[in-house]
Amino acid sequence: QVRLVESGGGSVQAGGSLRLSCAASDRGFSNVNMAWFRQAPGKEREFVAYIFWHGDSTSYADSVRGRFTISRDSAKNTVYLQMNSLKPEDTAVYYCAAGGSLGRIDSFVHWGQGTQVTVAS
Repeated sequence: QVRLVESGGGSVQAGGSLRLSCAASDRGFSNVNMAWFRQAPGKEREFVAYIFWHGDSTSYADSVRGRFTISRDSAKNTVYLQMNSLKPEDTAVYYCAAGGSLGRIDSFVHWGQGTQVTVAS
C-alpha cells in the first residue's frame, strides 16, 4: 500500500521558518504531481502549494506566495515545503497529497497523515 509520511512540523515564533518533508513509499511517485494542503481548526482543508511531476512548474495559494517554496527530490522520493516568515494564521495541520490535479482537492487520492504547525505571535 502506498504511504505518504510527513515530518518537520512543530512550534515556532512568528517570523520563523520550518521545512516540511513528505516521503513516499512508492518510487512511482517520482512521476506524479504532488501538493501540500492545510487545515486549521474549524476550517475546511485548503490548498497551499503544488508541484508538477517534472518539478519545473509550481503553483501557490495567494496567502503563502513569496513565503513558501515547494520542491521535490525525485531520487529520494520526497517533496518539501520550505516555510519562511511564518504567521500565526499559518497554524494548521499540513498534509501532503499525490496524484491529483491543480485546483481540484477532490482529485487527490493519496494523502499523508498530517503534521501540526503552530506559529505563536
